[in-house]
Amino acid sequence: MRQTITLFALAALPALAQAQVSPIIDRTDMPATTTTVDSLRLSVASPVLPNTVPPLSRRGANQTWNYSTLTPTSQRVESFVSVNSVTATSLTYSFVFGPFGGANRATVASPQALPLPVALPIPLTDSYQFYATSAAAAAQQDFRSVGFGASLSGTAIPVTYASAAQQDVIYRFPLSFASLPDSSNSYFSTPTAIATVGYLSQKRKRVNKPDAWGTLTTPFGQFQTVRVVTKLIDHDSVAIGGTPGQGFDVPLTREYKWLAKSQHVPLLTITTRTIAGTETVTGVEYRDNYRRIIRTATRDAVTNAVLTASPNPSAIGTPLTLTVPAGSGPLTVSATDVVGRQLFRRGFSSNSGTLRIEAEAFGTFRGVLLLTVQTARGTATRRLVRE
Repeated sequence: MRQTITLFALAALPALAQAQVSPIIDRTDMPATTTTVDSLRLSVASPVLPNTVPPLSRRGANQTWNYSTLTPTSQRVESFVSVNSVTATSLTYSFVFGPFGGANRATVASPQALPLPVALPIPLTDSYQFYATSAAAAAQQDFRSVGFGASLSGTAIPVTYASAAQQDVIYRFPLSFASLPDSSNSYFSTPTAIATVGYLSQKRKRVNKPDAWGTLTTPFGQFQTVRVVTKLIDHDSVAIGGTPGQGFDVPLTREYKWLAKSQHVPLLTITTRTIAGTETVTGVEYRDNYRRIIRTATRDAVTNAVLTASPNPSAIGTPLTLTVPAGSGPLTVSATDVVGRQLFRRGFSSNSGTLRIEAEAFGTFRGVLLLTVQTARGTATRRLVRE
């Protein structure tokens, strides 16, 4: 009997050892053409993390992350289409991102909003982001952004990086807990065709650091993952209507991403921004199945009676002070422009009756925005003008 148990234990060792190693992410785990409309569904959760989850600062081997209590507030579907399906509608895209694109040749495209830090008054439609995964035989393999595209009055406008060396390298492979940190520097600017209407350029330094691996549990399931912390250091320049460009540093952004084999997108992404020296969670998104979202956020009469925002109107560079019911518990503050584009979303675990929103959260936005405070009882909204 003892011999049988010993043999069984020896037979189980390889499987046990395999289960307790960091996954190795490679090119086959990157986004590919989605075959069904619902294949990459993502849920958005509140940026106020449950008290039961481990701190983001925890790192190392063989970790356990339990995010099973995340509750979706909304859902979206990430889709990736073949580049041929996009270039077939535009000869311009075909030459820039298609077979003749050279260093800009893409392997997949995704219908996504352009990476604009502020709302530019440019009537762009049908926007795409173009990505490239290295060929299997490439000596150095990576997954990178090679450019963007959108239509202006029916004309396709491609935006590419300044050079191949200045493309945004999102991941380098193989990627595992044993991988060393790596970085890339990218730069793009809007083409001359729309520069007189609106101009944007972005210098970005991306630093990736695998800092942990282990078992991740979310409402989607349980997976062996490697966590990669991405630090984004951006400097943008914006000009509207031919006026001189205004350069500014975007608050430091970190993306905590849990990657697993064969999933094609991160299973969980927690985004933070560091403002006035404090790192604050601004977004939580995880891969999920279809779920019916129950809207419970009705008007919070208590918060609505107290909520004020000052100064209002306020100028660029001016912080904002909110008055809310003291001790009202976890709440979320978000700001959107009048067409629903979100400027920021920030969670607060507690408060003393006043909240301070630093000027950096608004960037260079000018105009009317809606400021919404969401509590467990519902929401309250105020109209705010930034001049």
